[in-house]
Order: sequence, then structure tokens, then C-alpha cells
Amino acid sequence: MTKIRVPRAMTVAGSDSGGGAGIQADLKTFAALGVYGASAITAITAQNTLGVTDALELPTSLIESQIDAIVSDIGADAVKTGMLSSSEIIHAVAYKLAALGMTPLVVDPVMVAKGGDRLLREDAVDALRSALIPMATVVTPNAPEAETLTGIEIDSVEDARRAARALVDEIGADSAVVKGGHLEGPATDILYDGSEFLEFSSERIATDNTHGTGCTFASAVAAGLAKGFDLPSAVRQAKRYVTASIRTNFPMGRGHGPLNHFYEWWEWWEMTENM
Repeated sequence: MTKIRVPRAMTVAGSDSGGGAGIQADLKTFAALGVYGASAITAITAQNTLGVTDALELPTSLIESQIDAIVSDIGADAVKTGMLSSSEIIHAVAYKLAALGMTPLVVDPVMVAKGGDRLLREDAVDALRSALIPMATVVTPNAPEAETLTGIEIDSVEDARRAARALVDEIGADSAVVKGGHLEGPATDILYDGSEFLEFSSERIATDNTHGTGCTFASAVAAGLAKGFDLPSAVRQAKRYVTASIRTNFPMGRGHGPLNHFYEWWEWWEMTENM
């Protein structure tokens, strides 16, 4: 029997017990986009659509062991990092990924949960800048995260361009996508690859159900890279997927609900749309 080679991606991130963000959103995204997903969990959070009520960081030795276990057997055609809450975890993950030569690498610099709970310690921002972002094939901050990383206030697309340039030219990422979800007007994401800018725009959708948008976007980019897409194509796929997942959202819980990661396969959504 001929074996089919399936694209593989690994997420190194925190667990969201509510299923809307973190590891859970990453694995849903990989599956929806035709990529086999594996995970190395960095922290366990107790959270739902209303916020984070508790969290426990895992020992760095266990995080490293998870990465080793995945890479030594399954392998990964792309890696995505998410919630790395401490400088110790950031340095451990950066060292392990570098030692194993894991590329391409998508870094989602998760700092704050949708409900406002901080997921990155203040003293870990410098570690993110110095240890992990310079390894990134692409870093994918939203506007507030890009402001924290670069010190540039972002109120416009032009500001986002300046921040994207700083993430590459000054901090050292190969490329950067500064997402426009927090800005006024259409949701315009700016990709800078060190030489040129590309814009990816979509309509702004009025909904509170956007929990996990950042995780989903970065994972969709990683899925595209795992399948051999060039970076602009991977970002374009991610933008389309996230926009459709937000557009087809559904109510879940009493706060910020999740995206509809499986809108293409869940028949109940199709039926609801046609009612």
C-alpha cells in the first residue's frame, strides 16, 4: 500500500480549557486546513469565554521533552509558538527549537487574553525580543502587541507599517505581520518581508465572538507553510480562513465566544444560513 505523506505542524503553546484559543484552537485550525497537528503544552489555564481564572506553567524540562518526543518520531514541517508566559520558558523553547533546526517558525507573541487577562509576564518581553523573535520566519502580533515590542504607537495602517519594519529591521524577524483587528476601518493586516509590504484586507465583522483569533491566524499561517506555500500565500490563506471563521461564528458561553473553525464541514451551519 502506498503511504501518503501528510503535512505536519507542531504548536508550542498554552492550553485553553474553554477550547476557543491556545492549543485547542491551533489543533482545530491545523485539522481544518489539512495538516496533522501535534502539540507541546507550555501552561495549563482554567478559562472560558469570560476570562482566565487560574494558570499553571509546566516545567521547562517537560516542555522540552514534549518537543523532543514529537520531533524524534512524527516530525514537523512548520512550528507555531503561542503562550510562552515566562522568560525561562521562552529561552528553553528557543534553545530547543534552534538545537533541532526547526523551521519555518511562526511566532505569535501572545501577551493578553481576549478578556484582558495577562498571559505574558512583564519581564518576559525582553526575552521574546532577544531570544525568539530573531528566530522567526514570521512574527504575527496584533497592534497592542506590536506597540509593546517596538515602542511604536499604532493608530493607522502607516503606523503598522513602521512597526512591521521595526520587527524585521531592528528586532530581527525574517518577516512580520502586524494585524489590523484593533484599528479603525477595514481589518487590514500588513506583511513586511524585509524588502516590500503587502496588505491583506477584509471587512470588519460586528461580533463579540472573536476569542482565539490570533492563535487561529498564526496556526493557519503555519499550516500553509507546512504545506509548502510561500509566505504571502500562507498569509492570504490565513486571512481568508480567519475572516470566514469569524463571519460564521456562533454563540458559546456568556462572554467572548470562539470562531467557527469547522464552518466548511458543520452541516448545521449550512442549514441555519439557509433558514
